Amino acid sequence: MPGGHPGDTWCPDVVTQVASATRALQEVAVGLLNDHLRHCVRDAARRSGAEGDQVLDEITGTIRQVIRL
Repeated sequence: MPGGHPGDTWCPDVVTQVASATRALQEVAVGLLNDHLRHCVRDAARRSGAEGDQVLDEITGTIRQVIRL
């Protein structure tokens, strides 16, 4: 970090806090994807095969972004 870090915070503590925040955000993303799959994707697939395919393509793109493929 430019200029160091504030106060007497030890670098490993800061890294640990960043890792914890990252993990929490990942859990939020998993929850959002789960809800989307269980509701939007399932409902679209029930309405029509073409609509289901479109929504599956969208969710596949989102998953690719999340795992950076």
